[in-house]
This record gives sequence, C-alpha cells and structure tokens, in this order.
Amino acid sequence: MSVNISSVNSTLQPALFTYNVPALIFGVLLIIVIICGNVLVCLSVYKEKALKTTTNYFIVSLAVADLLLAVLVLPLFVYAEFQGGVWSLDVALCDGLMTMDVMLCTASIFNLCAISVDRFIAVSIPLNYNRKHVDYRQILLLSATWLLALAVASPVIFGINNVPQRDPRECKLEDNNYVVYSSVCSFFIPCPIMLLLYFGMFHGLRKWEESRKAKLRNSIQACRSLQHAAVAAALPPLGALPASLPRVIERDLAQSRLEELDDFTQPVCPFPPEYKNSPIQTVAYPDIQYGQPAQRKKRAKINGRERKAMRVLPVVVGVFLFCWTPFFVVHTTRALCESCHISPDLMSTVTWLGYVNSALNPIIYTVFNTEFRKFFRGFLSRCC
Repeated sequence: MSVNISSVNSTLQPALFTYNVPALIFGVLLIIVIICGNVLVCLSVYKEKALKTTTNYFIVSLAVADLLLAVLVLPLFVYAEFQGGVWSLDVALCDGLMTMDVMLCTASIFNLCAISVDRFIAVSIPLNYNRKHVDYRQILLLSATWLLALAVASPVIFGINNVPQRDPRECKLEDNNYVVYSSVCSFFIPCPIMLLLYFGMFHGLRKWEESRKAKLRNSIQACRSLQHAAVAAALPPLGALPASLPRVIERDLAQSRLEELDDFTQPVCPFPPEYKNSPIQTVAYPDIQYGQPAQRKKRAKINGRERKAMRVLPVVVGVFLFCWTPFFVVHTTRALCESCHISPDLMSTVTWLGYVNSALNPIIYTVFNTEFRKFFRGFLSRCC
C-alpha cells in the first residue's frame, strides 16, 4: 500500500499518514512466529539429549540472533511500515535500531559461516575434533561471531549516521560508503567462503563414506572366506555354523546411506569356541575376531546425529541466501548508483523478505530433522 506524509512545516503541524494495516498485521504475526519457533529450537537443544551436538549449539546461537531481531528490531520496523515507511520517533532511537539491525543480520551470517568452519574441521580432521562437548574451538568461533558482528555495526553507534541535511522522517543507513562496507563484510565476503567450505565438507564426507563402505566389504569378504575355510577343513557338522553372514553385517550392508554408527568396528564372526580350539588345521585370518567383542579404537568417526545435522545445513544456507541476497544487492546498488531509481516498495519488499528468514529456520528443522520434529510435537501436545 502506498503511503506518504501529507505536510510537515516549521510550525510542527501534525502529519497526516495513510496507515498500512496489512503491514501491521503481517508484522505482528511474523514477530509471534519468530519468537515461538526460535524459543522452541533453544528449548529442544536444552532438554533433548539427542540434540546436544556441537552443530546444534551453533544453531542455538543462530536462533538467539533471530530472537533478538524479533524483540529489538522488528517492532520498530513494523511500526514505521505501519506509518508508510515514515519515521516519527527520535533520531537516536533510529540509530539504535540500525545498529541492532546490522549487528543481528551480520551475526546470523557469521553464525552460518562458523557452522561451515566447524563442520569442515569435523570432516577434515575428525580425530582432533571433540563431538561430545563444546571445546575451546567452538567457544572461540561463537565468540568471534558476535564480536565481529558488533564490530561491523559499531560505526553506527559512533555517529556515522549523523550526516548533514539528514531527513528525520527516514530511518536508514545514511552513509553510502558504510552501506557498501557493511554489505561486503556481512555478506559478500562470508558467503563465498561459507559455500566453499560446504563444498569441501561434502566432498570429504563422500570420501569418508566410500572408505567406510570399502572397509565393510573387505570385512564381509574376510568373514565369508573364513566360513568357507571352515567348511573345507571338514570341521563338525555345520548345524552350529551361521547359515549366512552375521545379522549386524547384513543390516549394515543393506544400508547404502549412512546411518547411526558411533564407531566403525570390525564385524564379529560368531563361530563356536570348538572351531577356534579345533586341532584341525584351518586358514588363519588375523583380522577376524572369533566371537569376541571388537576392541574400541580411537579412529576417525562421524556419527549419525552429525550426519543428520549436516543434511539440514545446506537447506538452511540455501534459504538464507534466497531471502537475504536481494536485500544486499538492492541496498548496495542504491549506495553505488545514486542516479538509479529504486522504488520504496522494492526496498520494503526485500527488507521484509530478509526478516521472513528468521521465521523459516525452525520450520526447516522441523521438516528435515526427526529429533527436532519429535520434540516440537511432544512439547506442543503437552501445551495444547
């Protein structure tokens, strides 16, 4: 809806607005959805043991950024949109709004970038990666995320928005050089880095999966060879011998996709003790264990929960880029090309699209992650 101020003069005559009621309704609903969805994300990781992974701690940090956006930024933005984009509050409050807007948007992007760094490390050097607790590396990444976001937004606090002939009826970033600087630091540099890291992560994950399946095939072949050797050696009747491969191996072989396995261990061939102690000479397979538990060795491993989290991340990043790329492109174009006419309606649309992203992440987790979905259903059923 098109809205403008009818008259403002030196006598401070009251302004007449055309109120944008649809923006108010949509904005209030958006705030409620963002707060409820992201609170559920934080509660689910706090209460559900299955969700206590390092990746999900970063997701909680992202949810906190979205929550702060809904509480500190969106109410004032919706109020301004309700009045047709006209800012009627104090200029200092506008600068505070711009500071929080830049910082929280930057924090969201940096959180996604930190997740990509963390996942790349987990796949590339898994032996040195702590999966059970948040260690100094994750704490450093989380701290750097928020400190760098604050650093990008800090020029607004220190008065860069106080330009000559500033229009108090508009609340925006006034310095075009700062618009370009903040866009480059917040979006155009982190996003390519993040995409490259995800490409490397999934390339490493594919290699790990192929290596795991190759080891599994070798173990199965060795176990079958041992069974054939036992038959060829004319040991006691085969009634005690397993008719097929051990069930755990058959089940693992049938899983072409990666499933929940905390460790890849050598399979156990469940031959009775008399075969092992038999005086008849048999073929020796030193890598096969006879009915004994496999030794747990420290080795590279990527557990099932982490793989499930990794499958959600590309969707989160893709939706984020879809929502925020138009905003940064339009704002940077307006700052670099002063002669270009960009309509207020387009500016408002791309800004709304960016804010909608904060409501989509909990929906993505619900659709693509069974643990989140299970917790959300249980929590909502108890509340309703």
